Amino acid sequence: MFGWEFPPHITGSLGTACFGLTKGLSKHDVDMLFVVPKAYGDEDQQAVRIVNASEKTFDLKDEEYKEFWTRVKYMEIGSNIIPYVDPQEFRKVYDENEKTAEQYTSNVFSKQYEFSGTYGLNLMEEVARYALIGSSIAAKEPHDIIHAHDWLCYPAGIAAKKASGKPLVVHMHATEFDRTGGDVNRIVYDMEREGMQAADRVITVSNLTRKIVIEKYGIDPGKVVTVHNAVDQEVSKEIMRIKTKMKEKVVTFLGRITFQKGPEYFIEAAYKILQKDKNVRFVMAGSGDMLNKMIERVAHLRIADKFHFTGFLKGDDVSNIFALSDVFVMPSVSEPFGIVPLEAMRSNVPVVISKQSGVAEVLNHALKIDFWDVDAMADSIHGLCNYNGLSRMFKKYGKIEVENLKWENAAKKVKEIYLEVI
Repeated sequence: MFGWEFPPHITGSLGTACFGLTKGLSKHDVDMLFVVPKAYGDEDQQAVRIVNASEKTFDLKDEEYKEFWTRVKYMEIGSNIIPYVDPQEFRKVYDENEKTAEQYTSNVFSKQYEFSGTYGLNLMEEVARYALIGSSIAAKEPHDIIHAHDWLCYPAGIAAKKASGKPLVVHMHATEFDRTGGDVNRIVYDMEREGMQAADRVITVSNLTRKIVIEKYGIDPGKVVTVHNAVDQEVSKEIMRIKTKMKEKVVTFLGRITFQKGPEYFIEAAYKILQKDKNVRFVMAGSGDMLNKMIERVAHLRIADKFHFTGFLKGDDVSNIFALSDVFVMPSVSEPFGIVPLEAMRSNVPVVISKQSGVAEVLNHALKIDFWDVDAMADSIHGLCNYNGLSRMFKKYGKIEVENLKWENAAKKVKEIYLEVI
C-alpha cells in the first residue's frame, strides 16, 4: 500500500482515512506493507508495517533500475507543483527555486535520497523517486495486490505493477476538479487519469466522486467502485464538556482554508447571525492559501471580536475544539467525502453540511444546505444554537448513526474488491 502520509504526521483527512482503512483491513486478516516517503518512527504500526522510502538505497547499475525510464514516464516531469498556495505565491516560489532537468534527474537517481514527505517545492521530484522505490519494493517483497492512495502515489502503484505483475487498486480520495473548482492543473489531471487507466479497480469515496471519475476522466464504469469512508470508533468515548464558564454558543469550521472547503461562505453566514444574535462565537480551525483573505474579510465585516482563527489542529486539539463546540459546519464547494463531520457527530456535536459533499450520501441526521445558500446556512446554525429540542435530536440520533459507520465495514468491501481482482 502506497500513501503519502500516515498519522500522527498528517495535513488532512487522507492520512486519517489510510489509518482507519488499514486498521479495518487488519481485522479481516489482511497483512499490509505501508510505504510512506518519510517515516518518523512514532507511527502506529499495530495494523501495518511501515516502510520508510527515505531509507531505501539503490544502484542505478542494477538491471531493474535500468528499465525504469521505460516503465514510468512521470520521471520526465521536472516541474514543481505546490498544492494549496495561491498563484502569485506559487510563481514567486517557483521562479526562485526552478530546477534544471539535469539536477532533477541526478537527485532522483542518487543512491541515497531524503524525502521531505510534505507537499513542498520538490514534490514532483519526490513523486518520481517514490515511484522508483515503489518499483524496487514490489520487485523484492512478496505481495498479492498493490493499493495506491491518491495521485501522488499512482506513479508508484503503476511502477510496482509493472515490476511484479500484481493487480493494482487505486483509491481516489479527491480529484483535481475538487481541489481547483475546474481550473485543473493538467499535469496532475494526467497523472490521475493514467493511474486510473492502469488500475484493475478504482475505489472512490462517494458516488459523487465516482461520477466525476467516469465523466471527467473517461474511466470504464465497470471498474469504478464506491466505498464510503468511515470514522475511527476507538476515540468515540464521551467527551467531557470543557466550556462550563462559557455562556456563548460556539460554531466551528475545521478544515483546509482553501477554495474547495468554502470558508468564505462560513464567514458570510457568521456575519448574518451576528446581526441578530451576539451570543455566538465562531472558530475557523485550519490553514491554507485563503487564510489571510479570510482574516481580512472578518476584519472588514467588523466581527473579529467574535471570530477566532486557531491555525492547523490535530490529535487532542481536534477533540478539544469539538468539546467546545455547539455546532460544526462543513460548507464545502466540492467535497469527495468529508470525515470531519463524522468526528464531530461522534463527539455529540450536531452538524451542518453542504449537499455538495460525499458524506451527505450516508448521513440522515445532519442539516444539509447548498454551499452557496448563506441564508439557509445561517438559519440552520441559528436553529441548532437556539432550539434545544432540535439540537438534542441531532446529537442523539447523529451519534447512533455515526457509530454504525465503521472502518471494519468499509474494509470488508475493500477486501472483496481485492479478492475479485486477484
